[in-house]
Amino acid sequence: MLRQLHSLPGLIAAVFAIVLGVTGAILSLDPALERVNTTVPAAGTLSVAELTAKLALHYPDAEQIVRTPSGTLVVYFSRDGQVGIDQADPLTGASIAPYQPSAFSRWIKNLHRALLLDTTGRALVGITALLMILLAVSGAMLLAARMGGWRQLLQPVRGTLSQRLHIDFARVAIVGLLLSALTGAYLSASTFELVSEGVEADPELPLEVAEGVPTAIETLAVLKATDFNDLRELVYPYPNDPAGMYSMTTEQGAGYIDQVSGVWLSYQPHDATHAFYEFMYMLHTGEGLWWLGLLLGLSALSVPLLTVTGTIIWWKRQSSKPKLANNSSADSADSVLLVGSESNTTWAFAKTLHDALVQAGHRVHTAPMDQLASHYRAAQRLFILTATYGDGDAPASAKHFLKRLEKITQQPTFATAILGFGERQYPNFCGFAKQVESALHAKDWPQLLPLDTINRQSPQEFNRWGHSLGTALGAELNLLHTPVRPKTTTLELVERADYGIAVQAPTAVLRFKLPAELHSSTALKRLCKRTGMPYFEAGDLVGIFPPDSSIARFYSLASASIDGTLEICVRQHLGGVCSNFLYTLPIGGRMEAFIQPNPNFRPATGKAPVILIGAGTGIGPLVGFIRHNQTLRPMYLYWGGRSSESDFLYEPELNAYLKDRRLTELNAVFSRSDERAYVQDKVALDSEKLRKLIEGNAQILVCGGRDMANSVSTTINAIISPLGIDLATLKAQGRYLEDVY
Repeated sequence: MLRQLHSLPGLIAAVFAIVLGVTGAILSLDPALERVNTTVPAAGTLSVAELTAKLALHYPDAEQIVRTPSGTLVVYFSRDGQVGIDQADPLTGASIAPYQPSAFSRWIKNLHRALLLDTTGRALVGITALLMILLAVSGAMLLAARMGGWRQLLQPVRGTLSQRLHIDFARVAIVGLLLSALTGAYLSASTFELVSEGVEADPELPLEVAEGVPTAIETLAVLKATDFNDLRELVYPYPNDPAGMYSMTTEQGAGYIDQVSGVWLSYQPHDATHAFYEFMYMLHTGEGLWWLGLLLGLSALSVPLLTVTGTIIWWKRQSSKPKLANNSSADSADSVLLVGSESNTTWAFAKTLHDALVQAGHRVHTAPMDQLASHYRAAQRLFILTATYGDGDAPASAKHFLKRLEKITQQPTFATAILGFGERQYPNFCGFAKQVESALHAKDWPQLLPLDTINRQSPQEFNRWGHSLGTALGAELNLLHTPVRPKTTTLELVERADYGIAVQAPTAVLRFKLPAELHSSTALKRLCKRTGMPYFEAGDLVGIFPPDSSIARFYSLASASIDGTLEICVRQHLGGVCSNFLYTLPIGGRMEAFIQPNPNFRPATGKAPVILIGAGTGIGPLVGFIRHNQTLRPMYLYWGGRSSESDFLYEPELNAYLKDRRLTELNAVFSRSDERAYVQDKVALDSEKLRKLIEGNAQILVCGGRDMANSVSTTINAIISPLGIDLATLKAQGRYLEDVY
């Protein structure tokens, strides 16, 4: 619900928000530019009386003087029968230049305030401001939920490029955007008289004035008592008019001044409501606070980027979800299907089940697991299809499921069936599905079927489970799921480096490029560093289809698309279909591959140290992170192999990175050498140094086999124990990331 509150206003207000953001940024320059070209006396150093005396030397026929909120002094005068307007120097009274407000600024201001329209435009601007308030508040709440609480708002964020840009810019700009939106909404409401502007001082016109010769203006008591910085406007009386009087407006109020006695004839202060309106106007425009205007302008510049990245995020989320036909409401459905998915692949199986149940005559409500309701009015059965993320963690769409489940106290009338998706090679196979089963069992929820699992998204196993479900429902149910093969790119092997044959661990670093006939290089592509390959970053995954196989195997990437090559590190496994295909691929050989982003495994932005830990081919993405460490932030690599003479993967590159300081420290250990050590042993030896790095906000990234990762996690837990934190805390903060296999 919160995400919908954030997405829908953004999509509705997108175009108007961009217009308001760009025009607001342009207008924010006006107060600063005006201040640059204006001399502003310090408070208490120049009275209005002293100012008028200086102006009299240069403008004997002055009729009116105005001080703008930014301090510019404007003089209206007549000379030789002609009316003139000058900007004057308040310190000397001399002319600076004719005063000519920019026609472009007026046009931009009209576009910003009313979209070049009248009442309709002002209404649209007001509505957009309200939507921006909703966007800012809901966005902050979403970010707090994603980061694990308000205290974690400033922690490094993980995600795709568009997600990181969206969140990082929003965190910087949100205060300014919220201030602009709140003040803009208030000003818009005052335009339509929904809130009061208050009463600007409107003093009573005096009926009598003192008789006598007008006193020199610089001696008038009221003008001597009024500081220049409080002045808004001073209107002179007509020359030789004995009934004339001065009219003056200040920051505090307005009134009429006797030209003979120099005292107030009448005076009316601004009321508090109007003073508040003026304050809100100043906060919105920056007029009178030029530095605030610049800050608001910088915030406004983020609006186009936030709009574009937000739209991309929304579109990717929508397009990756299967389109569900006949998705009944939660209250009317007899069958509820909840889905836990990290990369939306589980949704494809859920759609197959959804369609089969609908075809069998059921009313089905399908939703993410995080949308678990406290009560389903008509439900007779609840199905949960969930993947597992990492080492038994909840996938993206089920992060809050267990907490929501814990709050439900009412015993359901429906029965449940859980189906887990995972890979048996992982020790914690379908770990989250098992957690869900335990939680339901602890609440004594009725069971329709015992927990079942699907290995490597097998369509055959899914159909087998469908037959069991059909039997339980008393109806034939065929779940014929056909995986959609992702669009692939043909890549050609152009370079390889072989290691590990002497220690029975044949391993190769393989580098691929687009075949020549598929890569059309143009000057524009070269300028933009476009290689023709799909976009990817080091740490992302490449899915590879071996010949005659419909199941993709995934490898971590050691390169980014900007490098011009796709680089992976592959060890040949006995009986491994894909590893044998890749390892024996000759130079010039080709493969079909696609990119699967892995935004949850890469160094966070910033300057905090990074500790990289891996073994074997797990060094691939870690080398990629070091290779792209252009800011030279501290990076410490701990890596384990078998023999320094046979399988020291990337040794020449790592030594080069040490020299150019992209790598701060290299710690390589080998299990078949004299030291006979593993990477976790070296980590334990350096416990004091690593504890200090972690205390200094260091991030840890671990890549390699599951056994190694388990040993490393145990070691790290022991290292940080004296700090009063544990591994779960580091993981929650995004400071301990794993990519294991």
